[in-house]
Amino acid sequence: MERRKQKLIIDTDPGVDDSICLIYALTDESADVLLLTTVVGNISIDTATRNTLHLLDILDIDVPVAKGQATAMYRVSETAEFIHQKEGLGGYIPPATAKRTIIQTDAVEAMYQTLKEGDGDIIPLVLGPHTNLGVLFTKHPDVIEKIPKIVFMGGSPYGLEGYPDHISFNISCDPEAFQIVLDSGIPLVMLPSDVGRRKAHLDEDYVNHLKEVNDVGKWMYQMYNAYWEPGYPNKRVATNDTCAYFALMRPDLFQTKRCRVHVDTCDAPGKTTVTFCDDGNVTLVTDVDRNRFIRLLDEKLHKLNHIKIDC
Repeated sequence: MERRKQKLIIDTDPGVDDSICLIYALTDESADVLLLTTVVGNISIDTATRNTLHLLDILDIDVPVAKGQATAMYRVSETAEFIHQKEGLGGYIPPATAKRTIIQTDAVEAMYQTLKEGDGDIIPLVLGPHTNLGVLFTKHPDVIEKIPKIVFMGGSPYGLEGYPDHISFNISCDPEAFQIVLDSGIPLVMLPSDVGRRKAHLDEDYVNHLKEVNDVGKWMYQMYNAYWEPGYPNKRVATNDTCAYFALMRPDLFQTKRCRVHVDTCDAPGKTTVTFCDDGNVTLVTDVDRNRFIRLLDEKLHKLNHIKIDC
C-alpha cells in the first residue's frame, strides 16, 4: 500500500540553512508541501521572500508562497546577515528579483485558510522565528485545534550538561511569539541548535565533495562556502534546519526526551530552560545518528541529478 505523504506548511527565513532544508523537503516524494510562508529572521522579509521564490525558480517547483511578518511582535530584532551574508544565501548571489510571485493573501491568513481546510493532519515546520504563528494564534485561536503538532528549529537548553550556554537566534528574535506557541498546548518537537552545530555538522571535506556530485551539489557548495560556523577550531557548516525536517520525516535517526520548556522574555530574552518530565508537551531532540544522517543526505542529493542549474 502506498504511504500517505506528510502534509506540511513550512515557515521560513532563508537563509542558507533554510534553503538547503527546502531543497530536501521540496524534492522529497514523501512530503506534500502545501504552503511556504516567509518571516523576518536571518534576513529582512523582502530578501527572505525573494530567496524563497528564487529557490522555486531554480528547482522548477510550484508551491504557494505567502509573505509574512516584517518585524517581531513586540520588539526590534537583529538579522543574521553576518553569517548568511547580505543576500542571505552565503556565497551564492541570487538575481535581484524572482520569476515566481507571492500569493495575494498574507502568511497568517494563508496559514489559517490552509489549516482550517485540512483534516487536522497538516504539520507546520518552523525554520525561523515564531512570529507568524504567534500572530496566527492571537488572531485565530480556533486554528489551534487543527494542528496535530509543530516541529521547529531553535532553542538552546540553557544550563544543561552538554549544551552550550547561549541563547538561540530563532527564539531570541521573538521570544514573545514563542511563548504564545508554548502556551497553545500543541505538541511540539524542538530541534535545538546544538544538534545541527555539534552533532550533525558537515566538515570541510564533505562540503568540498558536494561540487563533484551534481548541479544541486554545486549550488549547495556555493552557499556553504561562505557559511562556515564561527567559533570552532575546524571549518564546519551547521545542518540545523535540515535536521529539523528529518527529525519529522525520519525520526528513527534521532534520540529524543520529553520535557517542558520555559522561555525568558525579560531578563535574557530567548533563553530557554528545559525540565525533563514524562508529561511534557515538548519532545526535545537530543542526539542524531551522524553516519546514517550523512548517508541520507548523500542519497537524497544523488537523486537530484536531473535538476540542471546554471549558477
